[in-house]
Amino acid sequence: MTTTEPTSGSPGTDTWSTVHASPEFAELRRRLRGFVFPMTALFLLWYVLYVLLADYAHGFMATKVLGNINVGLVLGLLQFVSTFVITGWYVRFANRRIDPAAERIRARIEEGDR
Repeated sequence: MTTTEPTSGSPGTDTWSTVHASPEFAELRRRLRGFVFPMTALFLLWYVLYVLLADYAHGFMATKVLGNINVGLVLGLLQFVSTFVITGWYVRFANRRIDPAAERIRARIEEGDR
């Protein structure tokens, strides 16, 4: 059996081609890309800024904020915080905008197999 042959209970290649070409699937991809690409670019810019500051702005990064805590440490910890915040935003976005649309497409595929 090849990977293009349907298995018992799974849609065939023609079904996937039809779904992939559908306006609903195109809208789902547009929504996903509309969130993922800008957020990825934003996070990478934030990360590169941190690396550049660490390499070229030693004085600024060594500025004391509180006791032995300096700007570099605060910005480094904010890298972790921003990762968790972006993850939370994505989960919320996916639960509201991606998952319902994906579920409708999946249900339509499964109904077509019966």
